[in-house]
Amino acid sequence: MSLPTTEQSFEPEKARPARAASDYTVLSRRVRDAGLLRRHPMRSVLRLAGTALLTASGWALFVLVGDSWWQLLVAVVLAFAFTQCGFRGHEAGHRQLFTSRRACDWTGLVFGDLLIGLGFGWWLDKHNRHHAHPNQIDRDPDVGTGALVFIPGDAAGRRGIRAWWTRHQAGFFFPLLLLEGWNLHVASARALRHRHTGAPTPAAVEATLLLLHAAGYLTALALVLSPVKLVVFIVLQQGLFGLYMGASFAPNHKGMPMPSAEDKPDFLRSQVLTSRNVRGGPLTAFLLGGLNYQIEHHLFPSMPTNALPRARVLVREHCETLGLPYTETGLLDSYRQALNHLHAVGNDAPVLAAPQESPVTFP
Repeated sequence: MSLPTTEQSFEPEKARPARAASDYTVLSRRVRDAGLLRRHPMRSVLRLAGTALLTASGWALFVLVGDSWWQLLVAVVLAFAFTQCGFRGHEAGHRQLFTSRRACDWTGLVFGDLLIGLGFGWWLDKHNRHHAHPNQIDRDPDVGTGALVFIPGDAAGRRGIRAWWTRHQAGFFFPLLLLEGWNLHVASARALRHRHTGAPTPAAVEATLLLLHAAGYLTALALVLSPVKLVVFIVLQQGLFGLYMGASFAPNHKGMPMPSAEDKPDFLRSQVLTSRNVRGGPLTAFLLGGLNYQIEHHLFPSMPTNALPRARVLVREHCETLGLPYTETGLLDSYRQALNHLHAVGNDAPVLAAPQESPVTFP
């Protein structure tokens, strides 16, 4: 079985089969008829309450432990709680929780801006562009060239220390995720400063919530911890928050095919062929915020997380009927594929996508 490269020839738009557009319609009708797109407000309230309770418990434990090095364990608890808050913000951004847009927007603002210092408006704009063009070169902001290079060929022009860094970028990937929490805070503030945000409320409201978070977070730490412990706590808690958040999103698309701007895949294929599921049961879904069902999530972004396992059965069956590759692997193997992609791109070597049952094309 050969491995399809991510640098491949895609069929032009005019060659797209007439029935391609209806392929998604058929699947969508089956999913809707099964009731999988129906929101469950009470379930959502309980889910939000559980995450809020986890976060509040973490801060209560912080106060009880006091000025002690045992606070390093509390930092782990709060890093976990912050990431779970991020997952709730993600669900709110996709309107998975409530039929009311306003209720979802305020949920995102509270669990994003207020509780963890992540700009909901900035993230929402960026994430919507990712969903519209997943893994698409020059259109998906998540694969843009920066500290890491994801696009084949982009490493060729680098020289000196930047070239050395890029050649070894696979080894730096997980250490870099320790800085992702800080990156999210800075990007959120920068977006507000330049008004590059899709916030559902006036920028002043979101700025106020971010400032309240920063003031509350730093004040709590200053009141309880000595200066050295305070610094160590922040470094550990924010580092693990970024690592957990980044490691939850990393398995989803990295190492999967990357259509160019000239390719015009239909919606079904653009979402399925560029996404990867991670095998696992309820525990995996809880730890990854449901992102392990990435294919189903991309096909139906507003689908509540609890419905994704049932949707997987329908989506996989539909893909098999169409002869469409459906990629699913273990968590560790998903990281291996992502790191292999980074290594290949960084060394300007041929890039292989994930193993598929048939060659990947984007009609």
